[in-house]
Amino acid sequence: MIDITEVFIDTLAPNSAAIKNGQGLVKKRRFVQLNQSEDGVVLFGECGGSGSSNYYPSADFVVSDKPVMRCTCPSRQIPCKHVLGLLYAYVGKETFVSATIPEDLAVKREKMSKREERKSELAAEGANVKPKKVNKSALKKKIGAQLEGLAVLEKLTQSLIRAGLGTIDAKGVKDIQVHVKMMGNYYLTGAQIELRRLALLLSSSDNREKTYSLAIEQLTRIHAFIKKGRAHLTMKLEDPDMSLNHESTIEEWLGHAWQLTELKEYGLMSSDVELIQLSFLSYDDEARQEFVDLGYWIEKSTGDIHRTLQYRPYKAAKYIHEEDSFTDVALIPSFYRYPGDRNRRVRFENMSTRPLTNQDVEWIVSKAVHSYSDCFKQIKNQLKNPLADKNPVLLLHVNKISKSQQDQFVITDESGQHLVLDQIVALEQDTLALLQYFTLEELSDTTMLLMFEHQLDTGRLKAQPLTLIKGMEMIRLLY
Repeated sequence: MIDITEVFIDTLAPNSAAIKNGQGLVKKRRFVQLNQSEDGVVLFGECGGSGSSNYYPSADFVVSDKPVMRCTCPSRQIPCKHVLGLLYAYVGKETFVSATIPEDLAVKREKMSKREERKSELAAEGANVKPKKVNKSALKKKIGAQLEGLAVLEKLTQSLIRAGLGTIDAKGVKDIQVHVKMMGNYYLTGAQIELRRLALLLSSSDNREKTYSLAIEQLTRIHAFIKKGRAHLTMKLEDPDMSLNHESTIEEWLGHAWQLTELKEYGLMSSDVELIQLSFLSYDDEARQEFVDLGYWIEKSTGDIHRTLQYRPYKAAKYIHEEDSFTDVALIPSFYRYPGDRNRRVRFENMSTRPLTNQDVEWIVSKAVHSYSDCFKQIKNQLKNPLADKNPVLLLHVNKISKSQQDQFVITDESGQHLVLDQIVALEQDTLALLQYFTLEELSDTTMLLMFEHQLDTGRLKAQPLTLIKGMEMIRLLY
């Protein structure tokens, strides 16, 4: 018996369109045949296609939480809509007839089994092998190029500051864009992204005063990157081992893509972790030229709130699995943490699931911060580091909520300390508008997941709600 749910199938789909199309195949009765192997671990069938011949999807659950999905259709999406339809038919209690696995599918299974066996053998052989030695000569050349690139970046930012942001016209923006390309030649991908973000800000036709405030903040961030990046690279050149810094985000800023083996080597891997997703959003990051799937999760053993990030480059987005909201509890066998502080990025390759219970929700509520003064200290300590995440997320208990004279929502803790809720720049969705559908009594004595942002021009700390937890109900405001 294969134990899967519709939520699990949704997580396998590359995007929402694939989910809709897969479910549509079942509703339209496009499956000519539905079968299950005699040992119960393989689903396979025949589905009418758009061409002259039918397609043959299959899903092999020999590893229950990591099915191998195949189809004879020409789609480059994995899984395609035919495989998803097959799975939706199964959870929808359609009749699957027991049958022998087709010969061509059996051959593919055997080949894959041999490959997996070989991988296991190689892993066992390499378990005690020391990490691969760094090519120090090549790394020194790269660091030299990066230091040269930082000098070029510093010269550009100083000229922009001396001239004044008000003098930057279309030609000035074009010069910044030229430097964006140059940063790639210097192996400074982090600088590329932040410089492109500055160019996008200065190209904006929105409120100029607001644009300049954001541009000043961005220049401050770039300046901090130059300073910290130069100090780190200089120190690395003096280090005989040229070790990676696994305690801060500077390596990522300098373009290092952390490998799971590296994270494990530095003690940033845990086993058997339970995660509950608190909020999820997808957005278009023009500076990165990628779509971003961002999830916020709370770890059951520690109460820490982490982030999962998936980047889908524009050119390849339609071929990459698009993440989505997740409502079950994720059971993670191997859990990796990236260097960082609050809301650090995490990653996992495989998982199984269990339903979210009332006890889980009660536990989440118990982890909310009750003192807003403590909350402000935690947030401000993070924002002191200009290279840290500018939009930290925290769980807060709301003792009372009211409306100000400016018709803004104001939340208050037990001691009377208050915080004004407001729309922040990082979020394009106006979740505050959804609060209008609740009474003030319904929003009092509740728990909120809030995203914070420091407003440079006013010096205020702003917060916007992402999720409400009232009683046993978790209401996500982002969609």
